[in-house]
Amino acid sequence: MLDARLRLGLTRCGNPPPDQRIDGGQQQQGQQTAILALLAFGVLRSPLPDLRAEEDRGGDGDWRGLLGFRHLWLGAVALFLYVGVEVMAGDAIGIYGMAFGLPFEQTAYFTSLTLAGMMLGYVVGLVLIPRVVSQERYLALSALLGAAAVAGAWATQGYVSVGFVAALGFANAMMWPAIFPLAIQGLGRHTGTGSAILVMAISGGAVVPQLFALLKEVADFQWVFLALMAPSYLFIWYFAVRGSRPA
Repeated sequence: MLDARLRLGLTRCGNPPPDQRIDGGQQQQGQQTAILALLAFGVLRSPLPDLRAEEDRGGDGDWRGLLGFRHLWLGAVALFLYVGVEVMAGDAIGIYGMAFGLPFEQTAYFTSLTLAGMMLGYVVGLVLIPRVVSQERYLALSALLGAAAVAGAWATQGYVSVGFVAALGFANAMMWPAIFPLAIQGLGRHTGTGSAILVMAISGGAVVPQLFALLKEVADFQWVFLALMAPSYLFIWYFAVRGSRPA
């Protein structure tokens, strides 16, 4: 009876109960999927020219030719981890906040904090790179900043901890545009195939948050967050300072 009154009160105040919010979100996702499917069909049927990369014409651009480029494979791992931590900071921050018992009406807006930090990071990166600091140096500093913010999130509670997670948006901002070119440098005719491998690393955005969702059910969620995020940023730092150098 009390639950029914609460749900009715939320609805009258303009805040539908959680199950209705979930249904609304699923409906929006379905609409977005339909729009993307129509766009994909339009691109497929459009009279675009058939562009062929240099390696396709030369016949020596398959992935086996890339085995000697160590920095490419390290870059693929770095991108996999980066996309994972980016999704964690942007999308999973709401789940992180709710684990502290913070109300849904507030956690629903936490993603905007991460995006604000990311926009600030874009501006700072555009101003500093490469006039003041090199791409590799800025990537290394961003990775260390990310690791420090993760440690801060682990060591604090509530809104302060969430604030540290949102600060990861600033640290993540310039990682993709730094990792990608460093990973494909010197590939020559293999650049197209190498780029395709790096694009597949986007799958990290599906794997890392799912691991967090699963592991937080069996262990403290802050420890799980630390165990997934800190090694990821440290690996990105390693790629920036050493792994990005072509052999």
